[in-house]
Amino acid sequence: MKRLFKNLTFQVLTAIAVGVLVGLIWPEVGKQMKPVGDTFINAVKMVIAPIIFLTIVLGIAKMGDMKKVGKVGGKAFIYFEIVTTLALVIGLIVVNVLKPGAGLDFDKLEKGDVSQYTSEEGGKIDWIEFVTHIVPSNMVDAFAKGDILQVLFFSILFGVGLTALGDKGKIIIEFFDKLLNVFFKIVGYIMKAAPLGAFGAMAFTIGNYGLESLVPLGKLMIAVYTTMFFFVFIVLNLICKMYGFSLWKYLKFIKDELLIVLGTSSSESVLPRMMNKMEKFGCSKSVVGLVIPTGYSFNLDGTSIYLSMAVVFLAQVFGIDLSLTQQLTIIAVLMLTSKGAAAVTGGGFIVLASTLTAMQVIPVEGLALLLGVDRFMSEARAIVNLIGNGIATIVVSKSENEFDENKSEEAIQEMYENRRIAV
Repeated sequence: MKRLFKNLTFQVLTAIAVGVLVGLIWPEVGKQMKPVGDTFINAVKMVIAPIIFLTIVLGIAKMGDMKKVGKVGGKAFIYFEIVTTLALVIGLIVVNVLKPGAGLDFDKLEKGDVSQYTSEEGGKIDWIEFVTHIVPSNMVDAFAKGDILQVLFFSILFGVGLTALGDKGKIIIEFFDKLLNVFFKIVGYIMKAAPLGAFGAMAFTIGNYGLESLVPLGKLMIAVYTTMFFFVFIVLNLICKMYGFSLWKYLKFIKDELLIVLGTSSSESVLPRMMNKMEKFGCSKSVVGLVIPTGYSFNLDGTSIYLSMAVVFLAQVFGIDLSLTQQLTIIAVLMLTSKGAAAVTGGGFIVLASTLTAMQVIPVEGLALLLGVDRFMSEARAIVNLIGNGIATIVVSKSENEFDENKSEEAIQEMYENRRIAV
């Protein structure tokens, strides 16, 4: 019993349940729990940038071959584009079949304030600024702000430069190796507070938004969750089978990370742990270092599903019958705009606003309908994004012969052994 109470899975599940109860019974108390969840997320974000930097630099330096680095990166981007496009298409198909927006009266539904997302400046993505933003004008500023894309860019350059030094760079590589271990120790300490973070975030969500806000748009929520379930257990499962590994074993291996994301609604909260877990699962450090951080910006399967469904849902609410050509245009636009979500504050709503603006068919003010339930769907988006990024890492690792099957089996056996001891 004592081992059970020390089990992270049990702790996080208990914390989520308590958070839901507090938010339901004492909503005002729940609202005051926001700083608890925010503090945990901030603590994790504190170590994300240095861990990404060290992992990428070490991965490139130890890989040694720049052609191989380019090959890994190229495969990752091709995979990201294919799978996210597939996610967009599946989202469109399901929302057309289930029609969650049909029969809803826009004027009678509760709306939120989305003026900050739909204003002239906020309702569009400046693509020139997006591209130039990837290159940091100040290295220190990139780390201080925790801008993943900028840190990623600088880390690749640093890794290439360090590799070019040859034997002269070995002392730096050894130092970075030891420094990375220190940061993972810090992550271990932070994760002890994961149950508190999950409790605070969940209590705030339920207390602030209330479950009653889900009723009017409940059909949309059911449609989104059903689609994401289908995407994970059918589409991603087929990909897993194609590359010779079990989706179920993989999900069991990252169950703690999935629960933390469920509680905090943030996939960033487990980014450092996920990188460590993927290495333990058998992926090489070099592939993990390149694929996971890049995937957090460009491989957003859950977000892609939600965005495509949200656009058609709003069309259904306004009684707009979108033609096949218009729906194909939605896919084309979202293929571009969804890639900008990671670099924009309030990314999901900015992407939706920019997509609706580009189409000029659906009123942008319709976004106000989604504000109340968006927080309750963010968990699903974050979880599917996390699952997808892990699978992408394994796929690229296997395709590059950078996957250690023996290490993977040992990790799975250790997981089962730890579970048996805990029970």
